[in-house]
Amino acid sequence: CGSGLSGDYISEEGHYWVGMDISPAMLDVALEREVEGDLLLADVGHGIPLRPGTFDGCISISAVQWLCNADKKSHSPPKRLYRFFSTLYTALARGSRAVLQLYPENSEQLELITAQAMRAGFTGGMVVDYPNSAKAKKFFLCLFVGTSGTLPKGLGTECASEELHQAKFTNERTRFRNVKGKSVKKSRDWILEKKERRRRQGKEVRADTKYTGRKRRPHF
Repeated sequence: CGSGLSGDYISEEGHYWVGMDISPAMLDVALEREVEGDLLLADVGHGIPLRPGTFDGCISISAVQWLCNADKKSHSPPKRLYRFFSTLYTALARGSRAVLQLYPENSEQLELITAQAMRAGFTGGMVVDYPNSAKAKKFFLCLFVGTSGTLPKGLGTECASEELHQAKFTNERTRFRNVKGKSVKKSRDWILEKKERRRRQGKEVRADTKYTGRKRRPHF
C-alpha cells in the first residue's frame, strides 16, 4: 500500500481498507498522512495473515512482480507467489474480485504469476491497457473467487487483436522458466536440455519420447 495514496481514493469512495507493505519507511509516511485505513507491516510472499472470507476485494498496484525476485537464498519465486495467491484466495469472500496491476519483465514471468494464481483456485485472466504503446501499456491480472466473472475490456484495445485482452485461464499445464531464464529443475524442458548437452558431449543418451520427463505414479 506504500504511503496510502491509493487508499485515499478508496476511502473517498466510501470503502474501508487494510493496507500491507514490506517497507516500514513507507508505512511511516502513511501514518504521518493520517490515512483512514489500517496498516500492516508484512511481506506478502509470506502470505496474507488475515481472517478467511473477510474482504470483498483486493487491489494491488505495481507490487506482485517483485515476488518473482529471489532476494535471499531461501526465496523461491514459485513458492512465494503460490503462498501469496493461496492465502489471498482464503482471505477473500466468495464472489469477490482481485485486480492486480503489474509490470512483468518478460512473458516467462507473466506465465509464472498467472500459473500460480490458477493453481491457488482463482479464475480470470489478463487485461492489457494500450497493448500497442510502449509507455502507456499496463497489465492487470483480474481474478475471481468462486465464480467466473466477465473480464473488462482493456483501454485502447479497439484496434488490437482479441486475444490480447481476453486471455483466460485453462486447465492445461503451464511450463515456465525461473527468473534467471532457465527451465525449472526436473521439468520436461530441463530434462530435454540436459539430454541434449550430454549428446553434444558424445555420451550415450536414451531417445526422447512422449514419456520423457513424465512422473511415475506412486506404487502401493
